[in-house]
Amino acid sequence: MTEVFTGSFTQQEPIPEEGISAALAVLRSGRLHRYNLAEGEAGDVALLEQEFAQLMGAKYCLAVASGGYALACALRAVGVVAGDRVLTNAFTLAPVPGAIASLGAVPVFVGVTQELTIDLEDLAAKADQADVLLLSHMRGHLADMDALMALCDARGLRVIEDCAHTMGARWRGRPSGTDGLVGCFSTQTYKHINSGEGGLLVTDDAEIAARATVLSGSYMLFERHLAAPSAESFAQIKYETPNVSGRMDHLRAAILRPQLRRLQEQCANWNARYQTVEAGLRGTPGLTLVNRPEAESYVGSSIQFLLLDWPDETIVALLARCAARGVELKWFGAAEPIGFTSRYDSWHYAPSAPMPKSDRVLKSIVDMRLPLTFSLQDCALIARIIKAEVSAVG
Repeated sequence: MTEVFTGSFTQQEPIPEEGISAALAVLRSGRLHRYNLAEGEAGDVALLEQEFAQLMGAKYCLAVASGGYALACALRAVGVVAGDRVLTNAFTLAPVPGAIASLGAVPVFVGVTQELTIDLEDLAAKADQADVLLLSHMRGHLADMDALMALCDARGLRVIEDCAHTMGARWRGRPSGTDGLVGCFSTQTYKHINSGEGGLLVTDDAEIAARATVLSGSYMLFERHLAAPSAESFAQIKYETPNVSGRMDHLRAAILRPQLRRLQEQCANWNARYQTVEAGLRGTPGLTLVNRPEAESYVGSSIQFLLLDWPDETIVALLARCAARGVELKWFGAAEPIGFTSRYDSWHYAPSAPMPKSDRVLKSIVDMRLPLTFSLQDCALIARIIKAEVSAVG
């Protein structure tokens, strides 16, 4: 009998009861705006910032409306202006080059390796084209952060980390998002803590933190923050920095705080699912798994594999066969972008010369979400279905 998976690849876990209760308390108060506080009240947004900064070992944290807003805010805060060139990954999602383009700056794409991380040789070759690298830890894959930071420091590149897929991940014990000048995180539904939309920004740089706070729309109320620099840091910045409103509200922060306390446990749950699928796919002829270095403590909320040099029509057939058995796979090699699977050559507002080595990798990437609503038995079943269908068509 042919096995079929009947679960949903877009169904997330419910918000914890503690988060629901906290959200109801905010709704009953009527005070959703982050600066609308009762006498002596810190507010959920400021408390979330404080708690996330402590978790990350960072000096400062700012909660904002989305991960994409965090990226653009960070770029503005480090001084990127219209016309500047900003290096970023060729393998990423559209909000990353979109954040650069939203400032009128120009994305310069850097190649991808078979480990799905930024190509350090290509980065070295292009380092003189920009002063900032917006580094995307795409799909949770961390580059060699020691080598990358050494290269960037030597070449005068300031690093902003896009950690939308690496909240809870580490490189040699260092939390992802703390190697560069700024780390940017997302709390969108498909990320590691869920408020529908939302973002967090961390930094140890007082000037950057102050600029980001004013940019987010602090209305000179920055002293109500618990994870911001001192008032002295704002003395001149408050006059010269525009308001580009993008604050988080208390409702979303209230939902997030209980989830943040469970993050380590949830990361372990994702990794158990990732490792179950990975073990089930290992040794499948024609299918290449992504090597994870020992220095990387990853969060396996999705899994990728490569179908290197497969004909397009064979990959399309594989996806259709898997879909018929309930397994939803996404492919980054299609001629037209579908959903989130666009590539650097899809973004016509940021033209780039072809990168043949990277194009070979991008064309082969198959991607699959691993929501925590899947059991380990579900994951083993999914791996059996993929393995069988790869063997059937490959």
